[in-house]
Amino acid sequence: MKNIYILFLLGLICIHTTIGQTNGEGPFTQLIIRGVTLINGNGAPPMGPLDITVEKNQITGIHNVGYPGVKIDEAKRPKLKEGGRELDASGMYLLPGFIDMHTHIGGKAQGATPEYVFKLWLAHGVTTVREVGGPGIDWTLDLKEKIRNKEMPGPRIVSYTVFGNGKDEPITTSGEAREWVRTNANKGADGIKFFGASPEIMKAALDENGKLGKGSAMHHAQLSVGRWNVLNSAKAGLTSMEHWYGLPEALFHDRTVQHYPLDYNYQNEQHRFAEAGKLWAQAAGPGTEHWKKTMDTLLALDFTLDPTFNIYEASRDLMRARRAEWHETYTLPSLWKFYQPSKISHGSYWHYWGTEEEVAWKENFRIWMQFVNEFKNRGGRVTTGSDSGFIFQLYGFAYVRELELLREAGFHPLEVVRAATLNGAEALGMDDKLGTVEVGKLADFVIVEENPLQNLKVLYGTGAIRLTEENEVVRVGGVKYTIRDGIIYDSKALLKEVEEMVTKEKETQGFEITQPGMD
Repeated sequence: MKNIYILFLLGLICIHTTIGQTNGEGPFTQLIIRGVTLINGNGAPPMGPLDITVEKNQITGIHNVGYPGVKIDEAKRPKLKEGGRELDASGMYLLPGFIDMHTHIGGKAQGATPEYVFKLWLAHGVTTVREVGGPGIDWTLDLKEKIRNKEMPGPRIVSYTVFGNGKDEPITTSGEAREWVRTNANKGADGIKFFGASPEIMKAALDENGKLGKGSAMHHAQLSVGRWNVLNSAKAGLTSMEHWYGLPEALFHDRTVQHYPLDYNYQNEQHRFAEAGKLWAQAAGPGTEHWKKTMDTLLALDFTLDPTFNIYEASRDLMRARRAEWHETYTLPSLWKFYQPSKISHGSYWHYWGTEEEVAWKENFRIWMQFVNEFKNRGGRVTTGSDSGFIFQLYGFAYVRELELLREAGFHPLEVVRAATLNGAEALGMDDKLGTVEVGKLADFVIVEENPLQNLKVLYGTGAIRLTEENEVVRVGGVKYTIRDGIIYDSKALLKEVEEMVTKEKETQGFEITQPGMD
């Protein structure tokens, strides 16, 4: 996967700096959000009605103003100061801003500009993203500055540079590894994203990065995982693993490499994804000593799992991923083309994807989800990452799907919210500022009219389907407001702007979505 990702990163496009119509309001000298039910990120049950006060970008008060079904005594509510702003959210639900722990900010191959991507994220309540692969720290810092200056709407960006980015030649010694790590930190990066290297280089890079107090993430690519799995990484100081590669390999008990067919070719995407779907079945299973020992080690090291279930979901149900209802309205023509069967596009592994592959992947998911859920139950940290822009997964929408898949894995809806908020903040070392709604923390909120604990689908921009008492089909939900650093974004207006972008591109190109082989 490393080679494909490098091509992707080199192809990322320059920022489109046009200021969007919906650039957010605020921050305000005072903001009062009235009448919400709070679903916090700490696992606490919902409570409300509450009024929440914010000054500029900081939470200053959480006020219990009544009881369900009882008229609120206006005299008990916080008073609006001169020049302040009220937001009537009566009967709505408020959560901490969502944190997406695995993102890529568009790409040339996908034709997705940061403006397009950011609006989709904000429209789904994502206020912080960990970028784990971009063209370089200078590009990312430029984006951060534009967002800070309100030149474009966007989430808070935490940047993890891909190891070796910016070097013309590969890193081949421990000394070179340490030097690159120091340079990366000095440029302003928050951490490093690894794919793999020799054990000597991995040890040196992680050691140096740890000394600097920086975070690290790793996709244990198959080209290196035979010598370096997740246990090697965690013991050497890696702070989080992405996806699941490297974990089954750490659980091998009767082999040292996966059972590759003898005609396997890593450059063949069908080979890679089809055989990856058989990996968990080759590992020590639930309840075995090896399973327990591996989990014990990761727990003792305060390790973080960032599973990104959604990015592999097409492997177990390709038709569902292809037919997701939001593609028609919100997926750019260039992105739709990128998703299609191809021998050269990463993740387009549909050479001849069929029943046998999907059945294997369903079993793969079952065991993988069992490990993640047990890890959570034993006190391990699990976060929410989407890895959107590949394999029919669309920015923002894929994040909500990841929440649904955590629920499928066995998480209580409140545990899902914690994975999406506080756990991400802890993993980033930002839990003093983010992850829960508390006085003194930053004013990052998601406000939705429906209860997401009852149905996570209400967080999708397309909402959830409901039948009224009059037998009428209606759509409900969709995030109402996303607030980042005290700035209010109208989520539905952001989605409307994305729809207009997509419509314009379709009209320009005379394009309409068709299914593979049917155009």
